[in-house]
Amino acid sequence: MNALLSVAFVLCWSSGFIGAKLGAGTSTVTTLLMWRFLPLALVLLAVAPLSRAAWRGLGPRDLGRQILIGALSQSGYLLSVYHAIQLGVSTGTTALIDGVQPLVAGALAGPLLRQHVSRRQWAGLWLGLAGVATVTSADAAASGSGVAWWVYLVPFLGMLSLVAATLLEGRSREPVAPRAALTIHCVTSAVLFSGLALGSGAAAPPASVSFWAATAWLVVLPTFGGYGLYWLILRRRGVTEVNTLMFLMAPVTALWGALMFGEPFGVRTALGLAAGLAAVAVVRSGTGASRSARPIRRRPGRPAGRAAAGAGDADAAGTGRSTPAGMPGTSSARSMRHR
Repeated sequence: MNALLSVAFVLCWSSGFIGAKLGAGTSTVTTLLMWRFLPLALVLLAVAPLSRAAWRGLGPRDLGRQILIGALSQSGYLLSVYHAIQLGVSTGTTALIDGVQPLVAGALAGPLLRQHVSRRQWAGLWLGLAGVATVTSADAAASGSGVAWWVYLVPFLGMLSLVAATLLEGRSREPVAPRAALTIHCVTSAVLFSGLALGSGAAAPPASVSFWAATAWLVVLPTFGGYGLYWLILRRRGVTEVNTLMFLMAPVTALWGALMFGEPFGVRTALGLAAGLAAVAVVRSGTGASRSARPIRRRPGRPAGRAAAGAGDADAAGTGRSTPAGMPGTSSARSMRHR
């Protein structure tokens, strides 16, 4: 089951780069993101009363924390990635910069979350980075780029925004059901992007099939699939392991681009994909022996024995996740990524 979740997460998360490219030529970034999140937020709010257990015990402090996490992991991250692609940064290069996230998160997990990162895990992380760099260098050599140097800082800021959200959630002491968290995150993004679109006079959507096709793509695959699975796997497997999967985004995105847009997929791209897969295997083998079971922490008054099944089945009364030895007992509620 964990392997299937990982595969689905990689495919859905990487689809966000492709969706951003599909929508880049149809409208402005704020217009696309507004209409990606506004209908979704309205639907989630409408069905929220059907899952009252997911919202039970959610206090003002929890709500504020989830709003901040949503602003960082969705709004800040997506605005940066989409804007970078619209400015001319290729999907492969954007995915490479996004792929630096595991190293940053891994380096900060120790001092901030007290989570042990072994030498084997670090070796896997560096191997994955090498694979991502190989794929992206091949993409840059094949396509060339006249983009100004400062433009590459835009997706870098987005990557830092997602790292901050991940670490902030990792420090949460109380779990929040994934369905509630997803709703809060999407409503936060809808409000922020609608405000930006209205303020810039770009709220009206274009009457084109390509725009709405790109919007539907982004809602179904990256939001429900990528974003939901990101937090679900983070809860089950920990910060280091879920972020290792991010190394696969650049090569898989290159494959998406080859199949959908005819972008080159040569030997170096294949070697980078192999290195990414090897990195995941190395880190998984390094974390398997270090996990220790611990009791699930629940909010007072919640029944035991129920676990969240993800963004689509998140009526969990009490949730928690096992973490590597040395990490304090933090429970995280997850919804979903990405893009």
